[in-house]
Amino acid sequence: MSILKRSAADLGRAMAAGELTSEEITRAFLEQIEALNPTLNVFLAVDAESALAQARAIDARRAAGEDLGPLAGVPIGVKDNFCTTDFPTTCGSKMLDGWIPPYDSTVVTRLREAGLIIVGKTNMDEFAMGSSTETSYFGATRNPWDTDRIPGGSGGGSSAAVSSYMVPIAVGSDTGGSIRQPGSVTGTIGVKPTYGGVSRYGLVAMASSLDQPGPVARTTEDAALLQQIIGGYDPHDSASINQPVPDLLTASQADDLAGVRIGIVTEFQGEGYEPGVLERFREAVEVLRAAGAEIVEVSCPAFAYALPAYYLIQPAELSSNLARFDGMRYGLRAGDDGSTSAEQVMNLSREEGFGREAKRRIIIGTYALSAGYYDAYYGSAQKVRSLIQQDFDNAFGQVDVLISPTTPTVAFKIGERTADPMSMYLADLCTIPSNMAGNASASFPAGLSEGLPVGLQVMAPPMEDARLYRVGGVLERALEAQWGGPLLDQMNQIDGSKAVSA
Repeated sequence: MSILKRSAADLGRAMAAGELTSEEITRAFLEQIEALNPTLNVFLAVDAESALAQARAIDARRAAGEDLGPLAGVPIGVKDNFCTTDFPTTCGSKMLDGWIPPYDSTVVTRLREAGLIIVGKTNMDEFAMGSSTETSYFGATRNPWDTDRIPGGSGGGSSAAVSSYMVPIAVGSDTGGSIRQPGSVTGTIGVKPTYGGVSRYGLVAMASSLDQPGPVARTTEDAALLQQIIGGYDPHDSASINQPVPDLLTASQADDLAGVRIGIVTEFQGEGYEPGVLERFREAVEVLRAAGAEIVEVSCPAFAYALPAYYLIQPAELSSNLARFDGMRYGLRAGDDGSTSAEQVMNLSREEGFGREAKRRIIIGTYALSAGYYDAYYGSAQKVRSLIQQDFDNAFGQVDVLISPTTPTVAFKIGERTADPMSMYLADLCTIPSNMAGNASASFPAGLSEGLPVGLQVMAPPMEDARLYRVGGVLERALEAQWGGPLLDQMNQIDGSKAVSA
């Protein structure tokens, strides 16, 4: 098997055994980035020289007998809303074009301490606002399965990087599905840990009560190892949970699902879901049943109101968080020619710096928080949020995990939904409730519909992230046995596709 198609864990084992060096591995992935990035627009910044220097340093430490972690020397991509001192952090926006932070985010610090090689920053929807990576100031990212289609969003860059073998693993952030939805449409694994399970410190805030960093990977083992590296308590994050990271790796290696009760969310089926998506979902249910799980139907009626409630809470928090980008302290500064007032500079900077979707959500959020409307909109949305949390609590009193399709459709074509924001928002229909409640959830590949990937979403109670990995690991191995290899190995067998060869 080529270096590019080996898992991150397998590459780590190969380095530990002296079969490969980090420099060899890093060079191979850098060559893949150089070959494919002009087509896919996945990476916004890459530093090949620095990456190779880091790789050589890891090789030297390993040669000296130092005991390194399981992913030391493995290349990784980082979504461009995590602060990095050696790369610009743009959040996909003109507002921060070229801005280099003075500190690293906690996630990046932990990656560096674990010896991973950060090769570059991945493209994203502007300030994480979008479900397609089309709102990026730096241009849309394309899906490796079909370059006419979107790779999901807001973290489409990270998912496309892993899907196209530019890196074996990546890091993303999930506010309403921004790791899981891209995972579903690119055939990768995307995990949203329990809120507070991975530090948000140094993650540029979009909606503070919803944002959560997490792993993007091709195997459950890789995702588990990565989450164990980036997870854990951080005093810099007021929402950080002061508990040990669960043993995710052991959970990912479970042989069966005996004794596991799985609930199918009845509200996430039927009208609006593509037939092929539902067919793959039902097949995945039967795979889980055959592995020993007990399958039951569970109703969560408040989930039907999650989407409208989310699109009041998220813009409200966003409008507050993005108020700091005013041209005064950092980022774009427009109109400062000596003839304008500070207020005019702020207005001009925000007018020029923010894109259309950012402005739309800032206006919605500001209106929802305004005097006379706070209780009617934002306050009511928070009440719905409480009902969603109650539905989860009731459901998890009956079952160990909940499952649903990750997205109602496969990847749609670039430009297909840009004129209709509501149709774009519907891409996050199934993923939003977990952000509203703060519980753990993940998307795992479940097959193909019309030659494009479909994802199965698994949801677990807070701090029970290991349950995700148990279900996902069993599903992964069962489907590999059925397909004869990982889902992504089928990329070049899709009739009539524009898939990029790895």
